[in-house]
Amino acid sequence: MSYKVNLEIFEGPLDLLLYLIKKDHINIHDIPISKITEQYLQYLELMCLLDLNIAGEFLVMAATLMHIKSRMLLPPDETEAETAEEEDPRAELVLKLLEYKKFKEVAGFLEEKETVQKKIFKRFNPAAGIEPEEEVFFETSVFDLISAFSKALRDVPRDIFREVINDEFTVEGKIHDLLHVLVNQKRLSLNSLFTQSKNKYEVIATFLAVLELIRQKEIVGAQKGLFGEIFIFLNEERILPPMHVSTT
Repeated sequence: MSYKVNLEIFEGPLDLLLYLIKKDHINIHDIPISKITEQYLQYLELMCLLDLNIAGEFLVMAATLMHIKSRMLLPPDETEAETAEEEDPRAELVLKLLEYKKFKEVAGFLEEKETVQKKIFKRFNPAAGIEPEEEVFFETSVFDLISAFSKALRDVPRDIFREVINDEFTVEGKIHDLLHVLVNQKRLSLNSLFTQSKNKYEVIATFLAVLELIRQKEIVGAQKGLFGEIFIFLNEERILPPMHVSTT
């Protein structure tokens, strides 16, 4: 299977760090650098497994995290401690994260305001003549998708992995299948797509197809509640469920 999706068009390394911080309810001013480095490298490993076109910034950030981690493990310099308080090795990274977080919050507010003004999002499947309760969905990040993908790989029985027909599943084929099903069903659970997969290659093909369709703006990913179950919707005429733009 050979198919590349450029991750750079989605989000960057600071987005991944903010995602991990929010997911684990970490204090951004006191980041457990060993834990966050381990999690970051796990996500990077998954991206490599998927053969994604990873921007160089992701690798630079990995090196930065490992450098900070090594500095944190060093004993304090007694000479510097006598003259002035030693700078926290995490300080520069924390500053960058805070600045980027503020930028994202402003961008998210403006995007949400524009959405309301243009009335892009409409209620999902309203009953004729009845004013239904809105289903509110949260915007899904590429890292939410990667988390779901990682869980799917863990959950698929290993004995299923052994029987694989080479190139039985292609990303192009999955793109066609997803669009065909969404025309009729309107929305699909990402988890259900993964659990129906015959082997890990079908899981990978499905995941890459979803990423590519999101990149092409053919579908949109959303979830009920932060870090909740992920659904994909057909982006036909931009008639989508009410969407809350989440800022980290």
